[in-house]
Amino acid sequence: MTTADLAPRLGIFARTFRRDSPVEVAAAVAGAGYALAHWNFAAVGQPTLAAGVSDTRFAEVREAFDAAGLAIPSVSGTFNVIHPDTALRARQTDQAVRLIALVGELGADVVTLCTGTRDPDNMWRAHPGNTDPSAWTDLRRTLDPLLEAARDAGIRLGVEPEHGNVVRDAVTAARLLGELGDDAPIGIVLDPANLLSPQTVAQQEQVVGEAIDLLGARVLGLQAKDVVPSGYSAAGAGLMDYPALFTQLGRLAPVPLIVQDADEDDAARVHADLLRWYAKAENR
Repeated sequence: MTTADLAPRLGIFARTFRRDSPVEVAAAVAGAGYALAHWNFAAVGQPTLAAGVSDTRFAEVREAFDAAGLAIPSVSGTFNVIHPDTALRARQTDQAVRLIALVGELGADVVTLCTGTRDPDNMWRAHPGNTDPSAWTDLRRTLDPLLEAARDAGIRLGVEPEHGNVVRDAVTAARLLGELGDDAPIGIVLDPANLLSPQTVAQQEQVVGEAIDLLGARVLGLQAKDVVPSGYSAAGAGLMDYPALFTQLGRLAPVPLIVQDADEDDAARVHADLLRWYAKAENR
């Protein structure tokens, strides 16, 4: 394992660098050392689902990142897919269908989703209703048109297990994949920090190992952040053992690794540390 193995697939959330134009965002991503960016239209002050964004804007983003020598492997299509406001949910589903149809213009082949919560105000916050059977039914109902759009576009949807969402852990993620079948254009964005807490981080090897056992063949992207008592932080600012983590992730096929929860002024440090920890994993 050398830095040359990881560097070409190491990226960061584009919205880490909020700017007025895609050209400025691309320059900031490249300046921090990254080869990839997970695109979100929020990076340039527009809606994540691209409501009101012209088709030509997609080409502008692609041109800006191509010119900077960067690739966009994935695009954020997150919205609350089980929002209790059914009219809002339907409207955002339609917007996501359009976004999915256009992400190929960015060079991306993955659209990431939020599996939703009954909390009406924060799509990442847990709610007791998330474990009710109706929440699962609504998740599946909303996924149907998104999966159809993904098939038509030749891309895949990426589901990320999140404590506060319906797909809250590796077991529920495996359940969803099993119900949808191997041919469904959907896979897992695995963020190991989402599976841990300050109370369980000492069991990192076991928890992450079980997730890889369940989901490994369907993992299409990874994310990197860290666990702290208050929640999450940039990788290296918390409690996780990243060299050990990289040893475990070596069981997976090479996929993009996207940095999350890093401040703009810490992005270059995270990039350097991830490369260092990746190389160190070879000696563990």
